[in-house]
Amino acid sequence: MGRIGKNIIAFDRRSTWRVLVESCLANFVRIAITTVAVLVVLVHLIWPSLKVDSITVALLVIAVVPWLGSVFKSIELPGGGKIEYQQLEKAGESASRVGLLSVGASLKEVPSFIAIAEEDPNLALAGLRIEIEKRVRAIAVRHGIDDKRMGIGQLLRALSSAGALSNEQRSVLSDLMGTLNMAVHGAEVSRQSAEWAIDVGSRLLASLDERLA
Repeated sequence: MGRIGKNIIAFDRRSTWRVLVESCLANFVRIAITTVAVLVVLVHLIWPSLKVDSITVALLVIAVVPWLGSVFKSIELPGGGKIEYQQLEKAGESASRVGLLSVGASLKEVPSFIAIAEEDPNLALAGLRIEIEKRVRAIAVRHGIDDKRMGIGQLLRALSSAGALSNEQRSVLSDLMGTLNMAVHGAEVSRQSAEWAIDVGSRLLASLDERLA
């Protein structure tokens, strides 16, 4: 196995651990907030002179809110919370304009996100984001860039400085990753967007693969 393959496997492991750690930390924060709020409510009610007033109600709300994440994710909030298909369509057009979509080439291996695209559009876009970052990191290694302590934005800038990407390509990829990040954080995603990931996303990955050939 070559150096690039080992780096991709290492990245997969880091990504898995990162997700697990973030999940554990999120649950810990929820439990801590709920515990503190409930304790304050109990203390507030111990004294006979105190009644269930607005303060108690507010504290109970604080105690419950951390556990309503899944409910809030299903509500479309003004100014965010949903990935519009038009956003992805525009991103695809921009990627095509700057030469980031492969014409005719196909992927050697079918990414796992394609198999779940119809069932879970969110995971499909999140999976596409992971696949893009894998390839960006592999390209960085190919150009002698140490990617271990760099975020995706830093890597894209480093690749642009090294001449591996044009400024326009860097900008398009950066914008696209920002949109895909919304899916990772639970934004509403339509099935039409999942189809975009299968079609345009696959062509984008094939284009990045060509840079590793």
